[in-house]
Amino acid sequence: MKNMIIPIFFLFSLLFSSSLGAIQDFCVADYSAPQGPAGYSCKNPAKVTVDNFVYSGLGVPGNTTNIIKAAVTTAFDNQFPGVNGLGISLARADLAPSGVIPFHTHRGASEIIIVIEGTITAGFVSSANKVYLKTLKKGDIMLFPQGLLHFQLNVGKTSALFFVGFNSPNPGLQLLDFALFANDLPTELVAAASFLSPAEIKKLKAVLGGTG
Repeated sequence: MKNMIIPIFFLFSLLFSSSLGAIQDFCVADYSAPQGPAGYSCKNPAKVTVDNFVYSGLGVPGNTTNIIKAAVTTAFDNQFPGVNGLGISLARADLAPSGVIPFHTHRGASEIIIVIEGTITAGFVSSANKVYLKTLKKGDIMLFPQGLLHFQLNVGKTSALFFVGFNSPNPGLQLLDFALFANDLPTELVAAASFLSPAEIKKLKAVLGGTG
């Protein structure tokens, strides 16, 4: 795994380089100031240290003992202040056997992954409802265009690990299943909008913590 970290870093830095560097060196997030639509305010450069550009959170496996048998650990601007304003961030995904990152979207970024361990099936659906699907193994890379529904599923018999790069310091996230069934919309409205039966919706709401 150590041998993969350097290629991952250079891959993401090349793909997701930002124009901010042409304007100023960096804009380390100032967590004491309000956050705006464009991100965090810049920390006073005199108070910036090397630790603002180092993050160790992706070196620890996530806890996959949950309903999706998966865990995602992020290095976004709210955890890693150095990426603020630079148009880049990273994440780590751990999937137990049959674990899944369910259908989801990132409104603010495209996504690229590189598989480090295991075998996953991943895919996305275009706005024309065309499916792009592939089984990926160690060393494989796949791109998911901004805003499109996509997923990753561990189809191997062992745990899977992949790292994720985004061209945004905070790409945003909406999980389709949770958006539909972890809310308080009345079941009848969800049924009318989704063509699912009330019984199916109530079952899914119970599983995902929704009400109504």
